[in-house]
Formats: sequence, C-alpha cells, structure tokens
Amino acid sequence: MSSLAEVAPKFVTMAHQIVWCNVATVDSKMRPRSRVLHPIWEWDGTNLVGWIATAKTPLKANNIAASANASCNYWTPAQDTCVAECAATWVEDKETKHRVWNLLANGPAPVGYDPSMIPGWENADSPGFDPLRLDPWRLRVMPGSSLMDGSYAADVWQG
Repeated sequence: MSSLAEVAPKFVTMAHQIVWCNVATVDSKMRPRSRVLHPIWEWDGTNLVGWIATAKTPLKANNIAASANASCNYWTPAQDTCVAECAATWVEDKETKHRVWNLLANGPAPVGYDPSMIPGWENADSPGFDPLRLDPWRLRVMPGSSLMDGSYAADVWQG
C-alpha cells in the first residue's frame, strides 16, 4: 500500500490524459448504474478532490441519495488504468459552483473545457449545472506496461 502523496499525482496525470471515465453508482435496490463522465481532479499536495459538471437528474440524485459513493474507472487501449473510489456529494452553494465552473473553463487541455458549450449552461448559475464533488477513499493506478510485462505492479492507496 502506498501513500496518498505517492499515488495521487500519478492518478491525476493518468486521469487527465485519458479525460473520460466510466462512473458507477448504485440505486436504492443496490443495482449498478454507470455512465461516461468527465471529471477534473485537484491535488494540492495533501488532498485530492474531483469535480464533475453534470445535471442532477432524478436518476443520478436517487443513486447518490441511496449510496453517496461513486467509482470512477479510466482505461486506454494501451491498458493504462486508474480507478478512484469516492464519496460523492452534490454541490449546492453558489460560491463552489462558480469555483468549479472556473476550474473547468481554465483547466489544462485536454481535461479543461468551456462549460457554456453544454446546451442550457450559460454560466455557473444556470439551472441544471449541478457539480458533483468526489472525495476519494481509494485509488489504484496501473500502467499498461505493468500488465504486459506480467508484473501487475499497481500503485494503491486507501484512506
């Protein structure tokens, strides 16, 4: 088991190169539900936090209400994989919504993007702009080369 300080930077680098990930949640009957989303991650040297700009649809809201956890799984054809198992919380306050909007709008390529390109999202106060905060409790990073050479060497952190 590695420390967060060792694994988080590797995770952010790989996740931001891959950009899109499969995000899985479960509903009130413990049935899985997955969707492809585009998180952006912040690592300050101590804490890792992910942010997803999304809409708080009834399905997503019910899933997070049933189990406030999400699994974010990234993969490339070169077999690079990284996973963040997270506590998930809807962002309700205006200040944080504006911060997330600006983080996305000013984020590094290819993970940064202009959120106003989403229909109906003119700015951070737009109805339907409902960021989801991700606080990881477990990370796993494994380069595809590790799979190919048979070492299966993954960096894992669990809080």
